[in-house]
Amino acid sequence: MNTKDRDSIPPPHAAADWTIDQNWAAYREEEHQRWTRLHERQMEILPGRACEAFLEGLSVLDLHGEGIPEFKTLNRQLEAISGWTIVAVPGLIPDIVFFEHLANRRFPAGNFIRSEAEFDYIEAPDVFHDIFGHVPMLTNRVFADYMQAYGQGGLRAQNLNSLDALARLYWYTVEFGLIASANGPRIYGAGILSSPAESCFCLESRSPNRIGFDLMRVMQTRYRIDDFQETYFEIQDFNDLFEATSQDFAPLYKALEIAPDYPPGQTLARDRLIQVGDQTYANKTRLTLTH
Repeated sequence: MNTKDRDSIPPPHAAADWTIDQNWAAYREEEHQRWTRLHERQMEILPGRACEAFLEGLSVLDLHGEGIPEFKTLNRQLEAISGWTIVAVPGLIPDIVFFEHLANRRFPAGNFIRSEAEFDYIEAPDVFHDIFGHVPMLTNRVFADYMQAYGQGGLRAQNLNSLDALARLYWYTVEFGLIASANGPRIYGAGILSSPAESCFCLESRSPNRIGFDLMRVMQTRYRIDDFQETYFEIQDFNDLFEATSQDFAPLYKALEIAPDYPPGQTLARDRLIQVGDQTYANKTRLTLTH
């Protein structure tokens, strides 16, 4: 979830809602070329791994890899399809601002592109992650409605001490979600779709768990922010996701107050287990970190 301290104030060049001008004309040629290289690398990997909704969205939007897209042009296409627009922001934004944008069908996107040194991995979401990874999914009307419902839920939850649970939901769906298909699991989470290594790892490695989506279970599960995920949650379809998460979460938050948290790689007897991972990658990482 692209958030920071809710009490932060916007930088001087940003509006009160933290939006800024994309300033597309300021991108250097080398930055446009970097976008193209990132795009081409992912398009060698994602066919057969990404879900159809993502690939269809990619085909109807102007994201073909010939430089960083201009948000104004992209917005004309996206708004006509699903009523969403993209707004440029300077980086991480406060929770309340993030939720407000989503609730009004505005997707906040960073306007900067990673440096050459960060080509393979970047900690903060850049314009490639935000636009290539997230925006094609907003052409799917059900998923687009889910994103709006998530933002509305976030606004309702501001005083319910539930942001950790909401962050986990966003992480395991919008960023690292898998969806079932007739040909096996496919990727719809932007954190995977913009990562060449995790696009392969999540589907082909025996290390991670793959567990059927359950809202309470997701909200109880911690996640990794610094490496591949130890568990991925798989939805059946986007309608199920929308229906499960468009409800009033207040009773769920109450239940979570006394419910246990689970580490990222743990499986439970109640889980619908699609793959029980052997955790070889996670265990190797832990062993490396302790030596």
